[in-house]
Amino acid sequence: MIKLLRTDSGNPELSELIKLLDAVLRESDGDEHAFYSQYNKLENIQNFVIAYLNEIPAGCGAIKKYSDNTAEIKRMYVKPEFRGKGIAKNILKELELWAYELNYSECILETGKKQSDAVGLYKREGYKVIPNYGQYAGVELSVCMKKILNSESLK
Repeated sequence: MIKLLRTDSGNPELSELIKLLDAVLRESDGDEHAFYSQYNKLENIQNFVIAYLNEIPAGCGAIKKYSDNTAEIKRMYVKPEFRGKGIAKNILKELELWAYELNYSECILETGKKQSDAVGLYKREGYKVIPNYGQYAGVELSVCMKKILNSESLK
């Protein structure tokens, strides 16, 4: 059974998941890693969700304020041995609900073109590709997406 926990950046189990995520990103981003990592500092992100499968921390994700009405989905990760079990979808749904409860009307995110599984997940969950925003404008390896939050989109 998947259990979801809303937490903050000080959670020690979260720290372990983030270390694993950063290692994966260092490898996949290559020379671009320093550019991306500067926007993912934990001290700048406070709203995290950890997913547990059979009491084991299996994945995480976060929301960060982008603007008064927009939350940005950040730091999505599921350990390889737990993939394919719906964990990322559950994390994403919880993050969207939390953003909605915090009065955000939309979520945006950035992922890499090389992250085809992530792009597929976001599209299946109602995200639409948008022009690259903010620091990702003009970054060829980035895919930016958006989803409007309302009672219908959260079902």
